[in-house]
This record gives sequence, C-alpha cells and structure tokens, in this order.
Amino acid sequence: MDASPLPPQITINGVQFNATPGQRPLRVDGCMTIGQLFQKRCADLGQRTAHREKDFGIWKSFSWADYWQHAKWIGLALRQLGLNRGEVVSILSEDRKEWAWFDLGIQCVGGITSGVYTTDSASQLQYLVTDSDSRFLIVENEEQLDKFLEVEDALPSLQKVIILDDEGLHDLNHPRCMMIADLYALGQQAEARDPDLFEAEIEKTSPQDTALLIYTSGTTGQPKGAMLSNENILAAIESGARALPTLETDEQLCFLPLCHILERDVSIYFPLAGKCTVNFAESPETVFANLQEVSPTTFTAVPRVWEKIYSQVLIMAQEATPAGRAAFGLALKAGMARAEYIHRGEPVPAGVAARFWLWDRLVLRNLRRMLGMDRLRRGGTGAAPISGELLRWYWAIGVPLVEGFGMTETAGIASLNTPEINRIGTIGQPVIGNDLRIAEDGEIQIKGLNVFQGYWRNNAKTAETFTADGWLRTGDMGHLDEDGFVSITGRLKDIIITAGGKNITPAEIESRLKFSHYISDAVIIGDRRKFLTALIMIDQENVEKLAQDRKIPFSNFASLCAAPQIRELISQEVAAVNKEFARVEQIKDFRLIDVLLTAEDDELTATMKLKRGFVEKKHAHLIEDMYT
Repeated sequence: MDASPLPPQITINGVQFNATPGQRPLRVDGCMTIGQLFQKRCADLGQRTAHREKDFGIWKSFSWADYWQHAKWIGLALRQLGLNRGEVVSILSEDRKEWAWFDLGIQCVGGITSGVYTTDSASQLQYLVTDSDSRFLIVENEEQLDKFLEVEDALPSLQKVIILDDEGLHDLNHPRCMMIADLYALGQQAEARDPDLFEAEIEKTSPQDTALLIYTSGTTGQPKGAMLSNENILAAIESGARALPTLETDEQLCFLPLCHILERDVSIYFPLAGKCTVNFAESPETVFANLQEVSPTTFTAVPRVWEKIYSQVLIMAQEATPAGRAAFGLALKAGMARAEYIHRGEPVPAGVAARFWLWDRLVLRNLRRMLGMDRLRRGGTGAAPISGELLRWYWAIGVPLVEGFGMTETAGIASLNTPEINRIGTIGQPVIGNDLRIAEDGEIQIKGLNVFQGYWRNNAKTAETFTADGWLRTGDMGHLDEDGFVSITGRLKDIIITAGGKNITPAEIESRLKFSHYISDAVIIGDRRKFLTALIMIDQENVEKLAQDRKIPFSNFASLCAAPQIRELISQEVAAVNKEFARVEQIKDFRLIDVLLTAEDDELTATMKLKRGFVEKKHAHLIEDMYT
C-alpha cells in the first residue's frame, strides 16, 4: 500500500473523499482499493438491499450481506481451483446479480475481470479468451455454453467453465465444466478451512494493481484490452460522486451490458460509494416494462434507448384523440418555454412557470408515470452522440436528461453536464480531477488518475495512445468554450475530405438526421467524392405505423424500405436537415439500408454504435450507385 501521508478528507453526501481531488493516495471512505470499499460497504450495510432481480415474475431482494457472502465463496473457490493474482477471468452473461458477485469476488482475490458480450460469436469468444489468457470462463446458460463448446479445442489453457443457469444442462458431464452451486460449495469448504483468507487477499491488493480488462468495442479492427487499475476506478467513483452523486435512497435499473464501462460504473462501482439499490432488468427486450415497474430515481442509457422512448411517445400521441393530441402539444409547448429559461440559467418567469405547472398536472406528470420516469431526478446519456433537440424534448416533458463523455480508457468518465450546470450541444465540463486540452489538430486530450494503464500486452498501441508528455489521445475532435464546456465535432479518423478539398465532420449532420422520428441511424459518405450522400436506416416502428395509417402496402422490412412513398418521406426529412447546413455540407442523395441491424451484425457494436467501416464495406454497392 502507498505509505505517503494521508491527505485531509471532506464528506460529500455521506461519503468521504480527499479534500483535494485527484490527490494520491486516492481514498473513498478511507479505502484505496475496490475490494476494501466492498468489504466496508457490506460490513456497514449488512441486511440492507443491494440488488433486486425478478424470479418468475416477482421482484426479489438480495442484501449487502448476500453480496459479500457469495462474492467470498466465488473468490475462494476460484483461488482453490488455481486462479493466481493478476490472472484473468472472463464473464459471458447478460446482466444479473451474479455478474456483480463474480466481478467483486474475482477482484478481491487479486484476479482481473473481463466481460464478453452475449452477442459475440463463438469465434469472437475464442479471440477474447485467448488474447486475455483467461484461466476461467463464466457462462450464463446453455446458449452461451454452446459457444465455448464450439471452440473448446482452440482454448487449451482455459481450465474451467462455470455455468450460472443449469436449465437444460442437468445431464451435462464435461470435465472442464461445473455448475455455480458446485463452485459455491467449493468456496464454503475453503472458508471453513481458513475463515480469514478472503479478507487477507483483499489486503494484498494495491491501488496500482489491474482490476479490470475491458475490451474496446472494435469499431476498427480487433478489440483491444484496456487495463484499468483499482486507482482508475476509484478516481472515476470520486469524479462521478462530485458531479452526479448517487444517493443512498436511489433506485437504479441495470440493463446495458456490464461488459461496457458505462454500465459497470453506474451499476457496480458508483453504488459501492453511494450505497444505493440496483435493480437488474430481466433482459434487454423487457427494459421498458421493467422501467415502468421500478420507476428509478436515476436512469442512464445510450442515445438509441432515449430515441426509442421518444418514438414510442410520438406514436402514442398520434393514436390519441384530437383533444388528446392538442393537449399534448400545448403541454409540450409549455415545457419547452420553461426549459429555455432553465438552459439559459435564467429565472423562469411566473407566467411561464404557472403554465408549466398546469400542463404538468394535466398531461406531463401522467406521461412520466406511464414511462416509469415519475420519480426520475436525473437521466444520463453517453457512449455516442445525441441530438440536442432530443435533449430539449426530454427537459420539456420534465425529465432532466444530461449528456456526458467518457471512454473505456478514462474509466468511463471525463466530462459531464449536470442538471444544475448544463449546456445542451456540449458534453459538459471536465470532471473534477481531470485535465482536458485541445491539441493543435483539434484533438481532445485528457490527463487524470482515471486514465488507464495501457492496452493488455500491446505496448506499441499503448504508446500510440499517449502523447510524448503523457496525455491520452481520445481520437475525438472538439473545442472548449469560454465557460469550459467541451463540444465534440467528430472523430479524427471520420473526417471527410471532399474532392474539392473541404473538410467535413459528419457527426453533427448524422445527429440531426437521427432526430427525425422516421430515421434511426445514418452514415454520411463523401470522402474524396464530389458531394455528400447518406446511408439511412429507418425507424421501424414509426415508419410501419405511418405506412399502415396511409395504407402503403408492404410485407416485410425490405419491402417497406422499397416503397416509393417511404423514400419520398425520407427525402423530405433529408431536405429539412439540409436547410440547416452550408451547401457543401448538404446531402445530395441517399439510400435506405433495408435490413434490420442488431448487435450480432458486423455493422453494430454491442452498445449499438455503428461501425462506419463495416457499414461502408458491406453496402459499397449502394454507395457506388449514388455516385454513378
């Protein structure tokens, strides 16, 4: 452990931090590692609820004591099976309480946790397990086990596969597989032999020890394993607690993949500091129903989810009676008027506040209740750009939605807007403890204790990612305004240079297109071309609804995209967006991608970000058609 003098402490929402942010040794409630903080929380909170999860349709509660006991059995059992400090354990599972239990159990005995997306193929699993040299693999169920069985001969160094759900696997007899119940039994035996071993292992861990191996989403090339230390995660916890605190009374809904650093922060590490309750969604498909059931106080999602909720509300509004549509329109207008004053940092005039108060009680409060957002004190969005108009819409209906920015390499946090200090169109101000600068070429660069250690066994790529003076290269272009708010203008590698020599960053154009409730995504094309074009994916629900209302015949998604009336609809949406941009930035032609994309497709990452290179390659024929 660091033997330097301990700095003075301050208390923020009941949690102690260093009085000076970013100062070493970094401590959260006196703890310098994740394991120490986990041990303290479980000892202090005992029978208080840490997690809830649905079982046969009923929400069941699990305490901090349950959290500790199961993590302890897991850690001791893995150690008994041969896990050494600094070795990797991979988890292939949807979100569930066991994900958190394994994550903490692995780290407490000095292991490194690495998540694998459930949408990954068997070959991708093989790559990740091999690259990380994982000794153990946790799989959720028979479906995920099949991926291992498909490539098991190529994974000779993998010692054991532990299965969480034994449904359909009662007759499994495989020398490298074991059920979670057997792992718990092994942990119980180890605890009986040495009751203090788990606590002793926690004390062996130092702040600089690697805790997590998180593979980047691989929008270009193979994923790279980013190494995050205990100190990196505690720095992220501190920055998050100072800007967007998690309170003891908070209820959260966990549904984004826990492989991703955003959800890992929000649903595992921030709750360790904030002592709140995390509810696990049944599946990604049930998130909207679970949102209504839980009615969380904070909710963080990627832009695609916020866009989906917005689209659903528009469909409901269209299906309402004429009086209902008129009332919703007036309520939204009153909300927009109030939000404009809030965003300018000005007092809301009494008349504007009174009008919002009325429409809030008549319409908007019921809408939020129907969405499961009636208790929401803060919504968060990140991991991809979001339209400013969409943010304004949420504020108008009484949902304070704020945008932030972070990367795997910054432990998920770098800059944030807050409900109190918010500038729409920016990613907020650098979090306390982070330094941020704009390089000569416009790249955003970051320095802080949250910045990662480097890429797993890839010194060359690590060296490329840092400047000569030690700043992290984000790859994003942007600028700082006079008040310190950061705006991202695009990715360095995504800059389009037209045949006429004009530099164009496509992100803003794509964002404006996606605000149309008939467009779910778009890719701007034009590098070394004479003009810009676009590949567009329509919003299935909204466009199908419109087609049914207008009696436009279609039999499937492809035929819907092929309908002349739908192409004309999207043409009008593109024309409306073109009016907002200079002539050289306007879209001259477009094509519709007529297949529904999921995270299993090469074009999308598991966090629903487009892989631009894959999209352009797979749909090259559409692109060439626009230019010939």
